[in-house]
Amino acid sequence: MSRTLDRVRSLVALGAVRISSHGHDELSEDGIMVRDLIAGIENASLVEDYPDYPKGPCVLVMQHDRDGKPVHAVWGIPRGKDSPAVLVTAYRPDPDLWSDDLLRRRS
Repeated sequence: MSRTLDRVRSLVALGAVRISSHGHDELSEDGIMVRDLIAGIENASLVEDYPDYPKGPCVLVMQHDRDGKPVHAVWGIPRGKDSPAVLVTAYRPDPDLWSDDLLRRRS
């Protein structure tokens, strides 16, 4: 399990969430609703963990929107801070770039 994902889930449960401006743009482009990602963080599947990322620990997770369509989301916590959980970006994964379950990058 990922400590970062556990912390993100805790922060989301507390309502300590921020959406990056890049995240807003990507969500809008792909028709993804923020509330779907916030509501679904408890069921998110870890794809990749970046605990030592220079801007702060972050995770790439697989989530689903209200229609059950897959969404990849990057959640992070600012470096040197305990809060908030930041939704950095979210997008519809390209099946040509990911395994059939969308959890592993194709080589």
